[in-house]
Amino acid sequence: MAIFSLLVTATPYSAQGQFSALQFVRVAINNGHSIKRVFFYADGVLVASRLNHPPSDEINLTKAWAKLAIEQDIDLVVCVTAALKRGITNHAEAERNALTGENLDPAFEISGLGQLTEAMLESDRLITFG
Repeated sequence: MAIFSLLVTATPYSAQGQFSALQFVRVAINNGHSIKRVFFYADGVLVASRLNHPPSDEINLTKAWAKLAIEQDIDLVVCVTAALKRGITNHAEAERNALTGENLDPAFEISGLGQLTEAMLESDRLITFG
């Protein structure tokens, strides 16, 4: 079976890309494939904020990604530059950049484009959702 990695650039709640990526991962796993990593870039990083709170009749994509990552042991990686540009940060980046507070959901990690390159090299396919 194939090993996939995903590049998600879609904004979480204004487009279908995030939900489609989430569904792709579920279907791929159910069909025996594996997911190496999901790398969030550009507006896709907005899903990593633990402060996201959509209306009750909408899916909470942050929690959905977190649950799937824990259940299936999938890396959820957020581009550090894209994240900081959009106000998403963890404790280490907040300290390093003299920011007050952090809002990265614990299921996600902040890292650089090297993680995307590694995922591409260790996967059979990179699928982009934007």
